[in-house]
Amino acid sequence: MHCLTRHHSKMTVLDINDKEVFDKAIAEAGDKLVIIDFYATWCGPCRIMGPKFHKMADELTGNIYIKVDVDEGEDIVNTFDIKVMPTFVFIKNGKTIATIEGNNYDKLHEAAKQHGA
Repeated sequence: MHCLTRHHSKMTVLDINDKEVFDKAIAEAGDKLVIIDFYATWCGPCRIMGPKFHKMADELTGNIYIKVDVDEGEDIVNTFDIKVMPTFVFIKNGKTIATIEGNNYDKLHEAAKQHGA
């Protein structure tokens, strides 16, 4: 019998569903790139992208990574008018600079390299 340990990102991916906590995280990010993954637990493409989002956090460590469950973080979702899952929103200096919808990891990774550290 052996124990399996779950892989955790070297870079922390924050799970935030509370609007006040979210707003504070964005404000504290300053000029760092914040990449937000809006997902749903019942969404197949979201389940595919989840591990890839964590992998990207491990590779591109100069950014801040946040996951928002669309069913739990409605106030945050409404702020960004999210209609499709997954949706990835890029924020820098408190302003949205890019949005990517769907499970296109290559496009997501390229945008993170382009806009990030």
